[in-house]
Amino acid sequence: MDFRLKDFNLQKAKMKKYFLIIILIAISCSKSFSQDMNYLGEPSFKVGEELSYKLKYGFFTAAEAHIKVMESDKKFGDSAFHIVADAKTAGTFDIFYKVRNRYETYVDKKTLQPYFYTENRKEASYRHSDNVTYDHNTDKITADKGVFPMKGKVFDFLSAYYFARSVDISKLKIGDKFTLQYFLEDGIHSMEITYAGKEKMDCSVGTFNCLKFNPTIIPGRVFRKSSKLYLWITDDKNRIPVKAHVELVVGSITMDLTGVKSLKYPLNPLKQ
Repeated sequence: MDFRLKDFNLQKAKMKKYFLIIILIAISCSKSFSQDMNYLGEPSFKVGEELSYKLKYGFFTAAEAHIKVMESDKKFGDSAFHIVADAKTAGTFDIFYKVRNRYETYVDKKTLQPYFYTENRKEASYRHSDNVTYDHNTDKITADKGVFPMKGKVFDFLSAYYFARSVDISKLKIGDKFTLQYFLEDGIHSMEITYAGKEKMDCSVGTFNCLKFNPTIIPGRVFRKSSKLYLWITDDKNRIPVKAHVELVVGSITMDLTGVKSLKYPLNPLKQ
């Protein structure tokens, strides 16, 4: 094999390890303001909604993600949504570094607070699972790695995103910063996100008026010191991410909305 081609394939394999991290960050960015703004009292989504995405590393389709909302098959409170996200590598990336990950969350239909979260990750030879219970009576989170105190609103990345789609953003101003609290594997973490204004953004489904957000990312093996991450969300009642872009140490990754189904409100792309 040509050494340049071999080096290129190894580099692609290395970057694939971080694609699901990008999905987590990108999908969760829009929920940043959920800690500071009021819940509108009604979900912006409904049972049956499905969203599909593709992640591209340069010109290559590297991974695909699919998210759907269902009725809960488990008993939590009065009633609950069951939200499932499946992510997998695609194309040649699937040959070098196969990923098959599933994330699930159960949230209260009235408050959109999480009851239970589970994940099952298969990334090449790596295997990881976690089960997280949110007890809102005792303010404790119980996960596979222990019990953790819970202060304020704390989400997994799926429940947080769906909560954020249903909050009041009418007073949001450019430059406003927010801190997101989310639980991941071994504790509660926080992320600062800046609202960057409104822009028109193209995706595979069409062109939309969008809200733009810029989360703070930590430089290191994956991100340069100057790397930027941006997320564009439809500026309508649906509030769905249509595009995300992040710069890496080598190259960049783009997340693109490729399919929608059974939205609660009409999705109206701009006329060209």
